[in-house]
Amino acid sequence: MRRRRRSLSPLVLIVLVPVLLAAGIWLGGHPANLPGPARDALVGDDDARLYDEALDRIAADYYRPVDRDKLLDASLGSAVESLQDRFSAYFDPKEYASFQESTEGAFEGVGMSVEEVADGLRILTVFDGSPAKRGGLRAGDTITGVNGRTIKGASSEKATTMIKGPSGSAVRLTVRTGKRSREVRLRRARVDVPVVKGEMQTSNGTKVAHVRLASFTSGAHGEVGKSVRDLLDKGAKGVVLDLRNNGGGLLNEAVLISSLFIPEGKIVSTKGRSRPERVFESTGRSISSKVPVVVLVNGESASASEIVTGALQDRDRATVVGTRTFGKGVFQEIQGLPNGGALDLTVGEYFTPKGRNLGGGGPKKGAGITPDVTARDKRSTPKRDEALEVAVRTVIRPKS
Repeated sequence: MRRRRRSLSPLVLIVLVPVLLAAGIWLGGHPANLPGPARDALVGDDDARLYDEALDRIAADYYRPVDRDKLLDASLGSAVESLQDRFSAYFDPKEYASFQESTEGAFEGVGMSVEEVADGLRILTVFDGSPAKRGGLRAGDTITGVNGRTIKGASSEKATTMIKGPSGSAVRLTVRTGKRSREVRLRRARVDVPVVKGEMQTSNGTKVAHVRLASFTSGAHGEVGKSVRDLLDKGAKGVVLDLRNNGGGLLNEAVLISSLFIPEGKIVSTKGRSRPERVFESTGRSISSKVPVVVLVNGESASASEIVTGALQDRDRATVVGTRTFGKGVFQEIQGLPNGGALDLTVGEYFTPKGRNLGGGGPKKGAGITPDVTARDKRSTPKRDEALEVAVRTVIRPKS
């Protein structure tokens, strides 16, 4: 008699299929545990296989328990640091969430604007009512560490992301005032960044719109446009666009703000090794070309600030007043990763309408923009703004 073949019962299949599926997923994420031929067939990328196997071995064999996710974050951060590009960074998932908040014009942090210096971050402005204000931080102080970790050499984006965090949580800053260092513990809070501040200035009886932009965050162009038009409606005869200490932000906001003053034509062009040349032109809806404009800048006016300043200078739409700008000639793109983190990578260079690149070649600091009229503030007169005074006088001065 021929023995009848038994088929798997439906109950066995119900149990077996999920087990096999789970095993397949686990092996896919741990290729080092596959037999050699199977591993070679299923995992074709030698570099990826080597990387996964190294992480697996560290996680499995190191003498004390380690977090594989932390290993991944550390290795990605080291890979970006090896580029020796101060503008590129790796954000872990938590840091990326904080970074995204900062581009929306509001964030949870301590409430201050800063500039990148060799030892860390120098405080430029402390916002009223902020945790930083309550903690006694002042403009001119230098932050050298966050939660016991040095921020020397870190990009401003990376360092400020370390300072930001959920409202109510604590952060410990190492702050240097002159030669004295101290530890300051602050409790983070939701901070609404005053992105745009508009006010009327007067010189010899002539009204001038003074519009200060702190950062090129999402929607900044709308606030700038509203402030400029409101002040013009109230009798302003010229506009001072103040971009001092503005380290940049979103490229599209730079194009839209330039378009407020330039009715048509080229604003900026970009090009990278893996990015084809792209030309950004004015979107229109500009104010009258008869309204004189001054752009007020200093050494911390960078990136998107330099794009706007360069466009208005090249197109003969504004007089540039202040001191030489930062000199950043590259741009970055944020690229999200499957783990919830992101790479902020330098992917190309940008050029003003006349073809100028303001950097020093790649991420190196370059010449920046030379002002048409030099003006700077005096530290000895904190209640006066000498550079603004020069800008106001310049914007109402008749052109020869």
